[in-house]
Amino acid sequence: MTIHVTPAGSRGGERPRLPRPLMAGLNRLFNGIYRRFGSRMRVAGQPLLLLRTIGAKSGQERETVLGWWPDKGSTDGSVLVAATASGSVRHPAWFLNLAGNPDKVWIERDGQRVRVQPETLIGTEREEIWRTVVAPTGRYGSYVEKTDREIPVIRLRPIVAG
Repeated sequence: MTIHVTPAGSRGGERPRLPRPLMAGLNRLFNGIYRRFGSRMRVAGQPLLLLRTIGAKSGQERETVLGWWPDKGSTDGSVLVAATASGSVRHPAWFLNLAGNPDKVWIERDGQRVRVQPETLIGTEREEIWRTVVAPTGRYGSYVEKTDREIPVIRLRPIVAG
């Protein structure tokens, strides 16, 4: 399990800071809507999944809904996600949670929960996936113009029980 955390940027967009209880409530609401309508929901044209991680600092279970892409080069059902944070100067918390606890990661799609092994793509593989898969989709391509941080692309590979 290799999670490579690139440095934060020196410029980029910032999401509005809302009070923590309000953010938690909105997150629970959106996650509940996802559980109800999951496979029919899209953000920026992308299908969604629910990512479960363990907080890098808190140690508590965290959930977030993300857009994903199929990993067409794999035969094991792997999916790809991008830690864009809408072009923020900082990495999203869920990505830092992956780095802090890479052995405790699950995804949920269509009511099925699967344990996954995250792997940060690097070098030419990352560049190729960004250019051909991520950037052409919705607003994702514009996020690199907002920040000078390298936006991580992560492969989530299902762990076969056994």
